[in-house]
Parts: sequence; C-alpha cells; structure tokens
Amino acid sequence: MTEESREEALACAEALTLEKFEEATEAVGRVISETKLVYSEHFSNITGNRVYFKPENMQYTGAYKVRGAFYKISTLSGEERSRGLITASAGNHAQGVAYAAKLAGCKAVIVMPTTTPLMKVNRTRSYGAEVALCGDVFDEALARANELAAEHGYTFIHPFNDLDVAAGQGTIAMEIIKELPTVDYILVPIGGGGLCTGVSVLAKLLNPKIRVIGVEPAGANCMQESLRAGKVVTLPTVNTIADGTAVKTPGDRLFPYIRENVDDIITIEDSELIVAFLDMVENHKMIVENSGLLTVAALKHLDVRKKKIVSILSGGNMDVITMASIVQHGLIERDRVFTVSVLLPDKPGELAKVSTLLAQEQGNVIRLEHNQFVSINRNAAVELRITIEAFGTDHKNTIMDALERAGYRPRLVKSKGIYEV
Repeated sequence: MTEESREEALACAEALTLEKFEEATEAVGRVISETKLVYSEHFSNITGNRVYFKPENMQYTGAYKVRGAFYKISTLSGEERSRGLITASAGNHAQGVAYAAKLAGCKAVIVMPTTTPLMKVNRTRSYGAEVALCGDVFDEALARANELAAEHGYTFIHPFNDLDVAAGQGTIAMEIIKELPTVDYILVPIGGGGLCTGVSVLAKLLNPKIRVIGVEPAGANCMQESLRAGKVVTLPTVNTIADGTAVKTPGDRLFPYIRENVDDIITIEDSELIVAFLDMVENHKMIVENSGLLTVAALKHLDVRKKKIVSILSGGNMDVITMASIVQHGLIERDRVFTVSVLLPDKPGELAKVSTLLAQEQGNVIRLEHNQFVSINRNAAVELRITIEAFGTDHKNTIMDALERAGYRPRLVKSKGIYEV
C-alpha cells in the first residue's frame, strides 16, 4: 500500500466509523419499512449458491434512498433546514428527500432529468416537493441544482457524494448481517457510489471476510473506469436502461472508500436486465426497476458455489409503460415470442395448412401478416409473417423444424417488439 493509499484509508476510517453507522441505523429505523431477506430457491438452484434478496424495492418510497436522505437531514442544523433543501435525482433520491423533508417540515426542490419516468416525477410531487425538469441525464440536472442552490441559498443534499448520505445507505449492511451473520457475498448496484460505499465500509467493519461486489451497467460504468485509471474519471456519454445508475462521474469523496473496500466490479448489459425482470416477476412476483436488477443479473457472473449471497434490490419504481416494454423485449430474448416468415402459393387452403401445423406443434399465433405483393408471380410466392408464442428456445426450434419439413423454408425475422416486426 502506498503512502497516499494509507492516508486515504486513514481518512476513511475517521469519517465513516462504526459509531456513525450505529447512529444512522437508529435514526433511519424510525422511518423506514422493514425489508427482511427473501430466499430465492430459483436463483439458488441456478447458481449452486444460497441466494437471498434484500428487497429495498419494497421500502417506503419504493427504494433505499430514503435512508440516506433522512439521516442527512437529521444531521442538519435548524438554520440549514430553514433555508430549504435542494437536490438532483433521476427519481429515487428525489422521493427520499421529498419524503424526509416532509417529515422534517422543510421545503424541498428537486431537479430531475427530463427523461425521468412520469411515475417518479408524480410521486416526488405527491410528497410536497417542487420539481424542476432539466437535462437528459443526471449530471445535467445536478449542474442546474447547484445553480439554484447558489441563487436561492438552498441547502444542497447530494444524492451520493456525501458521507452522511452514504452512512444512511450503509444501514442496509447492518440489517443484512444481523439477519444473516454468515453471509459470504453482498452484491450492490453502483451509480455514483453512495450505496456501495456505505454497504462496503460497514460490511468490512463488521466482518472483513465478507466480499462486496459492485455492479454497474455496461453503458454507465463510471466507477469501473475510475478504478482502472486510479482516479475519478468522467464518461463522455452514458447509455443504459438502468436510469437510476446512469451517472457519468462517480463521487470523488466516495472513490477512496470504494477502492479500499469493494472486492470487484461486474458490468451488466441492458439485455441481461430485461431477462432478469422476467425472472423476478415470474419467480418472485416482484417488480424491480432496472438499476435494482443489476445485482440479479450479476448472480450468473459469479464463479462461486455453495456461498451465501445477498443481492440488494435497490428499488422498484418502474412506470407501467416501461414495464410493458421490458416484458415484450424479455419474451423475445427468451424465445418465448418470435416472428417467422414463410412463402406459400396464393391459393385457398394454404393458410389453413400452416395454421394446422402450428396448432399441432402447440405454437400460439399472436399476429399474422399476409403479403400478396412480395412477388409479381402470386402463384409462386406469397409471404406470410407469423408472430408466435412458444415455451422457449427448444419449442421455437421444434416449430421451425416442422415448418422446414413441410417445405415452407421458414426464415426468422428480427423482432423489435411483440406487435412490431
């Protein structure tokens, strides 16, 4: 360890102590919902481990963010509260601050990216906060929030780059270890790093043998790139459906803690989040937002067996339109829905033959498109595009083989959605 690393580690130890986490746990315990660990038989069987979920998607306001927001506000002076509070957030921190400010009797102004789902905007307003929409990503909303704070004298509450906020988020680790003292791995989503900082520092304080794994979207891996560079770096762009973790620059106050306490970082492609959403809905009847699904998708990336693993489900605030889109794309990813093109003579009875074949193979037809103009010679070829519901990849292949044997020369068509091909 270099001298610089020793100094950073010492600063970390002084700033985030066990006593601070205990104080935060007592404070947030008065306002949060209890989120007991949920054992996952499905993911345990798939991975060969004992997998548990920390369901912060069931937390009050729908995410863990209320923890850090409430603890931070509890540390403010009366004068700081009286000036009003301001923050920037893609949604979950916004709701946490809005709710905590309501409990404390403070004015709250929240700057949110214009891409924030409407449900999160409306929920934030429902707690009495004033909402301003600005920018396409979090970083742009953050810049505007800082401008408003300087202009009006508001007390700024950073969504992650604040040690008090991180301490509040870290109370999750206290609860995990209290309920499952022999936990081996804790998987934590990373956006700016507040949650991962709090959880990793407290987990290592309580049991240094616990391995803490951070999980980022592949299209917004700012912490991973910062660790590779040995310093905080800013991504030129971010591109991910995990809007709660779409951050270009991680917290510079948090970076030393992450470097000291996080054992590894896994990155997840958006396509994996889509499949994970279906897994959670079908096997656990849970709605988990894309950022919260990062740790679910990461389970398949861990090369370990017979370990006790806790995946933190950071939030569940997903609007219905996004949910519908995720379900559609998830069915396509799983080969539960596919579109096939076949050519057949344009004469009575041909469509009935195809329908009979599909019925025999237990394929459920969702949509048919009969195109008579694919060829000048209509007797030679008429295109039939069929969107079919299947049980999965093996069933899809069985249907394709049956069409091939019948002489239809089936061709798969790339699907963009169940109702669009």
